Amino acid sequence: MGASPLTSWPWENLGSYKYLLYGPLVAKVVNSRAWESSSPDQWCFYLLLLFVLRGATYGFWAMYCNMHFLTRQRRIFKEGIDFAQIDKEWHWDNFFILQCMIGALAFCIFPFLRQLPFWDMTGVGITLLLHVLISEPLYYWAHREFHKGYLFSNYHYLHHSIRIPQAFTACFATPLEHLLLMGVMGVPLLGACLMGHGSWGLLFSYILLFDFLRAMGSSNVEVFSVGLFEAFPVLRYLIYTPTYHSIHHTEKNSNFCLFMPLFDWLGGTMNTKAWELHKEIISGKNDQVPDFVFLAHVVDVSQSLHSQFVLRWQASLPYKFRPILILMWPGAFISMLMLWAWSKTFLFSFYNLRGKLHQVWAVPRYGFQYFLPFAKNGINDQIELAILRADKMGVKVLSLAALNKNEALNGGGTLFVKKHPDLKVRVVHGNTLTAAVILNEIPKGTTEVFLTGATSKLGRAIALYLCKKRVRVMMLTLSVERFNSIQKEAPEEYRQYLVQVTKYQSAQNCKTWIVGKWLSPREQRWAPSGTHFHQFVVPPIISFRRDCTYGNLAAMRLPEDVEGLGTCEYTLERGVIHACHAGGVVHFLEGYTHHEVGAIDVDRIDIVWQAALKHGLRPV
Repeated sequence: MGASPLTSWPWENLGSYKYLLYGPLVAKVVNSRAWESSSPDQWCFYLLLLFVLRGATYGFWAMYCNMHFLTRQRRIFKEGIDFAQIDKEWHWDNFFILQCMIGALAFCIFPFLRQLPFWDMTGVGITLLLHVLISEPLYYWAHREFHKGYLFSNYHYLHHSIRIPQAFTACFATPLEHLLLMGVMGVPLLGACLMGHGSWGLLFSYILLFDFLRAMGSSNVEVFSVGLFEAFPVLRYLIYTPTYHSIHHTEKNSNFCLFMPLFDWLGGTMNTKAWELHKEIISGKNDQVPDFVFLAHVVDVSQSLHSQFVLRWQASLPYKFRPILILMWPGAFISMLMLWAWSKTFLFSFYNLRGKLHQVWAVPRYGFQYFLPFAKNGINDQIELAILRADKMGVKVLSLAALNKNEALNGGGTLFVKKHPDLKVRVVHGNTLTAAVILNEIPKGTTEVFLTGATSKLGRAIALYLCKKRVRVMMLTLSVERFNSIQKEAPEEYRQYLVQVTKYQSAQNCKTWIVGKWLSPREQRWAPSGTHFHQFVVPPIISFRRDCTYGNLAAMRLPEDVEGLGTCEYTLERGVIHACHAGGVVHFLEGYTHHEVGAIDVDRIDIVWQAALKHGLRPV
């Protein structure tokens, strides 16, 4: 038996090429200069502008509901959205194409629509009246019917398959439902136009308000204060709230209204728990204390756009440069300056693992700022305040991201632990697992490696570990003193495997390079063909050599039972996190009670690696 009619979009297989369907309308606008007041095709320009603004309306709400630093205390569903939901709602805007086509057809069939005035106040009253008398009851009745038998199982179930409503969820429905919704939205406007009181202002304001309220209702963030409804109780029947609509997604037999709960009351389907739940949400009932925090930082201006509260779809993919970022770069640059001047550490994203809340906090500093001498104290102040805040909240483990644990900045976190010896939160740099990941990437049987960044915390640990495996380590450093200090840490019988070199030429016959210090293309030229570059340098080196291979930054894949994960960590693929992040996760899962700061305990590298595997983390 075939699929039911109007359950799929004709252009759903076109992917992003579907936007070419707007091409004829765009061409007409450009060809006739429709933005000019004298153009007879000005309606084409207005129609396109309307749909751009409609998309921006849903985009605004999508951004807002993912600004967890603003909305965490008023979230209705506590869980986060995952990659599966993002993929499902990827083409949420399919209905725009349908409605734009029908709108263009209406302007062609009814020429009087092209002569609409800019504003007619009488039309506002007519539209409001028709909305209340026709649109609201029509939607209510149709919505109830779509929750029955055939219509639900073949159409409306798709909308309710989304676990955590967001602004885009309001648009996630079948063509049949969107045709019905267009009729609901179109009746008041058509009525005002047929009565001679239509206007462009009315068209824009009604449709955009319609979209605004629909996106708001599915935003998963309560925006109405309790005091407003207590002062004016009648409003509970005149405007729905995100909490009111959320109950419809958990208990599908109530709260069917479009925007006015009055019709649920009249139909006997108003859920009596809505008001009490509203008060609980506003009181911060769903604001949770995280068990684990990863303290991240921004890499650069473009990467700052890689977040759910900017572009949800982009954040769900590994970061790479995309043309759209050029348009957004000026705004991102201004945001950087504002963050530098006024911001403090904020909640960036979260996920759940085995019933425990894991959050990512972001220090509002960019990569280059960590290398400005005058910015050092300010950055440490931000990190210290974040640690103290986590300690006060009751966070168990806080893990420091790459530059936040820089040796020159704070000694790998030692500064904070020494300054605050009574910390209950465990501060972790995660370098032990980072070293373990890099070491387990090196093929068995390797007898020689070339190591840059050799005297750093990670470089030291890698060198000491490998020499005990009788692997010759060429340590690139100009400091005889630092080399000798590390060599003396090795057991005497293994010291011969640690060799100081001062030039890249020394490694021209070595095909295993472990990179802890940034390499220019010129420096990479000394590597022989077939070399593999293992990396623990931030940012990663440029893949300059086509005859060589380049590893990613040390990373591990989270266990399969992770929930609510919908953001890729920088350039890493879905479900993969940097090793310093993973190190903190393992520290928390194992219940370790010690801080992990300063120098790496080489003897713990294998212990931490086995612990990571035991808890379901896997190498990439």
